[in-house]
Amino acid sequence: MVTGGMSSTDVLHVLNNLVGAGCRVWVGGGWGVDALAGKQTRQHRDLDLALDSAQESVAIAVLTDQAFRIETDWRPARVELAAPGGRLVDLHPVVFGPTGDGVQADVNGGLFTYPAAGFVTGVIGGRVVPCLSIEQQITFHTGYEPRDVDLADLRLLHELAVSVRP
Repeated sequence: MVTGGMSSTDVLHVLNNLVGAGCRVWVGGGWGVDALAGKQTRQHRDLDLALDSAQESVAIAVLTDQAFRIETDWRPARVELAAPGGRLVDLHPVVFGPTGDGVQADVNGGLFTYPAAGFVTGVIGGRVVPCLSIEQQITFHTGYEPRDVDLADLRLLHELAVSVRP
């Protein structure tokens, strides 16, 4: 059972403030899967955001103004911020190249790649939001021992992939 967590209202509030401050962000993780599905399918512990690394300090300042505090700092790979009520935002800084492709550091010294085509839109709470594509989400759901929620996300991603094939 998730205690606290991020509601769709919380997600939209965070996105509004970050985008309003000029940050380029894309929803990933469980909320990203739900954005692609166009509906909330489960409770979410946190909000995963791919973030243009050039705006990392702005994003952290915006979240700090919303009562978030750094809880896990594994930069340059990721930084997780927590706020009262069990709200969590997990920022994944992405360095963009001239073609629109991006890379994110891995905590083990490797790199995650983000092809330009992996940045799409979805819907959360009836609002169109930037998110990561089905293919990108599937890629990021591999390479580790999946939890039950990850397996459910993968099933939904595969269903979505089949439904959008010509």
